[in-house]
Amino acid sequence: MSTSPLSPHLKTPWLPTAAVLAIALVLAGCDKGQADGAQGGHGGAAPQVTVLTIQPKPVPVTAELAGRTTAFQVAEVRPQVTGIVKSRAFTEGSEVKAGQVLYQVDSASYEAALDSARATLAKAEANLMTTKLKAGRYDELAGIDAVSKQARDDAQAALKQAQAEVAAAQAAVRTAQIELGYTRVSAPIAGRIGRSAVTAGALVTANQATALATVQQLDPIYVDVTQTSAEMLRLQRDLSEGRLKHADVSKGDGQAKVKLLLEDGSTYPLEGKLQFSELSVDTTSGSVTLRAVFPNPKRQLLPGMYVRAIVEKGVSEQGILVPQAAISRDAKGNATALVLGTDGKVQARTLQTSQSVGDQWLVSSGLKAGDKLIVDGLQQVQPGAPAQGTEASPASAASPASAASAN
Repeated sequence: MSTSPLSPHLKTPWLPTAAVLAIALVLAGCDKGQADGAQGGHGGAAPQVTVLTIQPKPVPVTAELAGRTTAFQVAEVRPQVTGIVKSRAFTEGSEVKAGQVLYQVDSASYEAALDSARATLAKAEANLMTTKLKAGRYDELAGIDAVSKQARDDAQAALKQAQAEVAAAQAAVRTAQIELGYTRVSAPIAGRIGRSAVTAGALVTANQATALATVQQLDPIYVDVTQTSAEMLRLQRDLSEGRLKHADVSKGDGQAKVKLLLEDGSTYPLEGKLQFSELSVDTTSGSVTLRAVFPNPKRQLLPGMYVRAIVEKGVSEQGILVPQAAISRDAKGNATALVLGTDGKVQARTLQTSQSVGDQWLVSSGLKAGDKLIVDGLQQVQPGAPAQGTEASPASAASPASAASAN
């Protein structure tokens, strides 16, 4: 009996296997087409992103420095005579004027001293009158040899002595008047007076160590801030190398402008001016002191308040400002951004950001004029992938007026 090479039972399993292979190939082709479409190939459109075209422009650069307020003038009120305080003529915490009477010291003894000095002056003046008449008569008599020349000389000497006694008595009267005036203790400057250290009935002594009260002039007011010597050297280097230019103060009085941030984070409404910079570096802290003066008409600023001053440093002529939301950090902490290239593909850039400008960064390197920075749609693209850019609106690209403190 002959046997067929292939039994019907052996041919049947090949048919479903071929069908499975064909279906797998078709599905693989579909998956590849979908992947190509998702990646922006011929099968789909590139994702839309919003870009900001970089346009360098002058940017005022400032430094945000910590400091404290200081009274413009401070005067400690002390008595210049000894006596009992009879009354206090001011309200603690009020505004006083220069020359306003603050305390009255018992003046009875000083009035008596003045009366005594006046009496002594009157006596000296009377003596001068008689001595002067005698000297005149002796001059006439000596001319006809009626008296000796010695007698005439004695009369002239007595006249000069009488004149000196009058001058001394006059000085004593002025001294007594001054001391009597000192019984009225006055404000040496205008300003706000603090609490009183004495009350009526207290004994005070001339030039005592303890002040009766303190008067502080608060309008204007000083703000003293500190800057490290390293920051000052960096500023000088940036100015000398042309990365920064001196702020334009030609329209003003040559003083850099200063803004102030208060302890609660609010901005002081009035602008101040930088007056001077300390000439030496503090050896303990390695910093220098900068002093600014601010108007303070409402007495909003009080001595000793902690503030942060925003001081003008210069102007970056080709400053590049970018939104902080468009900047990210890599694993090493470097600032990075995505840029849409001229070929329509996304590029990754590593940046250097030196200053903050409100909600933007001042970029010192990594971007140039004409670059299209991706500011929206960052989650939809990755470096090397194609994208379609739409220019950001002018409102979203607006930048603040000045740069804040360096990072």
